[in-house]
Amino acid sequence: MKTTYLKTPLGIARIKGDNDGVSEIKIQEKNIDFEESKELPDCVFQAKNQLQDYFLQKRKSFDFKLNPKGTPFQQKVWMALLEIPFGKTCSYMELSKKLGDPKAIRAVASANGKNPLWIVVPCHRVIGSDGSLTGYAGGLHRKKWLLALESPAAQQSLF
Repeated sequence: MKTTYLKTPLGIARIKGDNDGVSEIKIQEKNIDFEESKELPDCVFQAKNQLQDYFLQKRKSFDFKLNPKGTPFQQKVWMALLEIPFGKTCSYMELSKKLGDPKAIRAVASANGKNPLWIVVPCHRVIGSDGSLTGYAGGLHRKKWLLALESPAAQQSLF
């Protein structure tokens, strides 16, 4: 597994992967010693560049190879998250229904919270049924910031 880091407006992101794909993108909560791998697989290099473009508002989607580790149910939830368009949100209830079990809200929320691919698998786009910013492993301040970054630009006043 190879590792690189990216300084973002929300902290330092650690990106891990190998030739099979990127398996982890996590925001670091503490200052750490950065030990980057000397040679990075293409997908890890691409992930770093594409995330940088995302934060510069030059990219709305990602196309590098993914290889997250999780249970079959978690994988199913993460695949559903990939279908939430840039600039849009959906509720945990909507996601549960889409997955075929409206009663699985807690299980869906748990899988959402275990998402190992920060931003790329857009768990930040899942909100409460009432529109509230509920739960986010990276902290609600980051979720709010990411949703603002992805929201359509507010109309500016002419005067």
